[in-house]
Amino acid sequence: MALTAGIVGLPNVGKSTLFNAITKAGVEAANYPFATIDPNVGMVEVPDYRLARLTELVTPKKTVPTTFEFTDIAGIVKGASKGEGLGNKFLSHIRQVDAICHVVRCFDDENITHVDGRIDPIADIETINLELVLADLESVEKRHARVGKLARTKDKDALAEFAVLEKIKPVLEEGKSARTIEFNEEEAKIVKSLFLLTIKPVLYVANVSEDEIGDAEENEYVKQVREFAATENSGVNVICARIEEEIAELDDDEKAEFLTELGIKESGLDQLIRSAYDLLGLATYFTAGVQEVRAWTFVKGIKAPQAAGIIHSDFEHGFIRAETVSFADLDKYENMAAAKEAGRVRLEGKEYIVQDGDVMLFRFNV
Repeated sequence: MALTAGIVGLPNVGKSTLFNAITKAGVEAANYPFATIDPNVGMVEVPDYRLARLTELVTPKKTVPTTFEFTDIAGIVKGASKGEGLGNKFLSHIRQVDAICHVVRCFDDENITHVDGRIDPIADIETINLELVLADLESVEKRHARVGKLARTKDKDALAEFAVLEKIKPVLEEGKSARTIEFNEEEAKIVKSLFLLTIKPVLYVANVSEDEIGDAEENEYVKQVREFAATENSGVNVICARIEEEIAELDDDEKAEFLTELGIKESGLDQLIRSAYDLLGLATYFTAGVQEVRAWTFVKGIKAPQAAGIIHSDFEHGFIRAETVSFADLDKYENMAAAKEAGRVRLEGKEYIVQDGDVMLFRFNV
């Protein structure tokens, strides 16, 4: 699927180091603002223990994980909404992503300069949020003026959009994000057409030092970020980007040993990837056969024919039914024959809502 999360933050907070770790792409990470000029895009595997278990049960010729896309966007500075730094270009890159991973510096290091000369994670968050709000306010004000003229002619669509703009405008004027507003289903459709920056879901990524990763919850900066995120119902992931970059170069056994030495059960990146995946309302279903065991990404709430269409459009157009078993049942009974005998394999039709962890075999006719 084409959904992507953009990694944003002020210069020198660890964005490119994090991106290097996520994708092993070797993006330049330098101790000066704008080391990243153009957005860098990388695909990462979504960690999922279920895929390994299915591979163990089926022993296929190959195993294919599902993937997720991250875009590393260059550092934003105060005044970006007015073109400061490389502002307008960066804002357009953010507009193109579906969710935002906002990296926040939560460590002290005199050898790494801060664009504002001091460490203050909440001020950093507010700097970027304000620039996004100001950019949205400018576009909403322009739209408000144009649609207002049409609304005076009693145009039905214009009236509906004008009412939504009237709802958004005062919130932005208060310096708050559009995502803090509740919209009904019809309003949400209009909001989607406005392509607002501040409507995008946000995950805050608190980047701590190597010395603090084992006890990061005692970090005062992290506590501040968690308190702020709670005010807008956003999530927080704590990582040490520098350590994650080192871990990314290790094989699985070395990685496990390194994490144990650090007193960490799981890589921060694995947690971040899953959090970003969840942020966009994504889930995974599986196909499992001797030729291939594969994980497929889908948006929660889709029906079986649309899930089949992710594999190939012919599967959706000619959909008949889907032979379906939950991963939990297949894990328990260890093969399809035993799961069928236990009555755990179902034949699902066109109205079936696909569930995370479903193992599916699609029947279709073209």
